[in-house]
Amino acid sequence: MGFMVGNRHGNAVSGFSLVELLVVIAVIAIIAAIAIPNIAQVTHSAQTAKNLRNAQTLAGTYNAAIAAGLATNAATDVATAVELISAGTNILVGNTVHSFSVDGISEEDRVQAQTYLSFSNGRLVYSGP
Repeated sequence: MGFMVGNRHGNAVSGFSLVELLVVIAVIAIIAAIAIPNIAQVTHSAQTAKNLRNAQTLAGTYNAAIAAGLATNAATDVATAVELISAGTNILVGNTVHSFSVDGISEEDRVQAQTYLSFSNGRLVYSGP
């Protein structure tokens, strides 16, 4: 694609023509126009998947605590149940203390995960897709 041009000192200089440079810029612009909307969609899908996974984790942990002996009236709504599990709770079963907590889920992620949870008969119910 390049060509050789002589400069005023008689030395050969290689370079690209303006048309070649514009073609490369146009190709890059077309690729970017295709890729950018897809990146936004993939980012949204990943966030949704993370929220669903967090909701399943929160519901499973809370319901396991209920099954181990946590009083079913320990929480009366989704927010209270999620806060109880996020803070951690210990339940004595026989001579063994069982600890139930969820680590690594930020406050913002817990709030977003709650949109996929409902509270029914003292249990957290996952209501995602």
